[in-house]
Amino acid sequence: MTNPIPPSGAALRGAVDLSALVQRQSAGGSSAQGAHAASGSGDQIVFETDDAAFGSTLELSRTVPVVVALWATWSEPSKTLLGSLEQLVRARGGRLVLAAADADRSPQLVQAFQAQSIPTVVALVAGQPVPLFAGAQPEDVIDQVFDQLLELAGQHGVTGSIEPGEPVASDPASAEPVEEPLPPLHQEAYDAIERGDFAAASSAYRTAIAQDPRDTLAVAGLAQANLLGRLQGKTLDEIRNAAAAAPQELGAQLDVADLDLSGGHVDDAFDRLLTLFPSLDADGKKAVRERLVELFEVVGTDDPRVVVARRRLTNLLY
Repeated sequence: MTNPIPPSGAALRGAVDLSALVQRQSAGGSSAQGAHAASGSGDQIVFETDDAAFGSTLELSRTVPVVVALWATWSEPSKTLLGSLEQLVRARGGRLVLAAADADRSPQLVQAFQAQSIPTVVALVAGQPVPLFAGAQPEDVIDQVFDQLLELAGQHGVTGSIEPGEPVASDPASAEPVEEPLPPLHQEAYDAIERGDFAAASSAYRTAIAQDPRDTLAVAGLAQANLLGRLQGKTLDEIRNAAAAAPQELGAQLDVADLDLSGGHVDDAFDRLLTLFPSLDADGKKAVRERLVELFEVVGTDDPRVVVARRRLTNLLY
């Protein structure tokens, strides 16, 4: 995501399947308690988002394009960029909104958008991600990117606008309902995911499952925490190069399947492992079956793609 978006005639082409991330919020953490403005004004044009608030941010993108800026307090360029983004977004009179996500508090968003550096800027249009750019950019370049983004959004019917209005927090009627507290182990896992400690999150979810094997939310949360943990510290190029160099090496193919699924290429991930399956020995088949079952949980067991892949796996097994 180092280059500005392609010409606005391009189709939406998400870097990630964001619906999976939203589904996992119910398994791994609380929903948003309301958006707060990144600039402190608390309006609806410029606001904060994070892993927990992402569901409402994604939904807003069906009405108006959302610019998502992944930034960090330790990154001076990202703080400077936020000021430029806010100015240029506000200049468009509500036809764009800006959601600022602190990377340190949003590890799932960083992973989902495959951000290799901070700052990274993406857009959401009709619930689909559109890569914009990484790193600081001149305001005239950002201005052109935003023009392209608005044209692309128009081609996909996202032509709404947002009135700044009063601060969200000052309107009790607009406040989010108070959520029931998470069970202690779920909260422990969610807190661990927030700080990027996926091993601790997996441990908490395993304990929850041991206490209640019917805890389906813990099962789903464990699958996602395991996936994030396996990808942590690995780069896209490293994973793909290893898989290309060793097409029959099981570990490399498992890694690239994880990468495909995290990048929204769900069918590719399933097909890669199911195609490899017949050539494996008993241990290899067991490893692939277990990985597929876990990936099914990440996507959602009711997802049509999972239903098809599960049927194909059953035919291979029997």
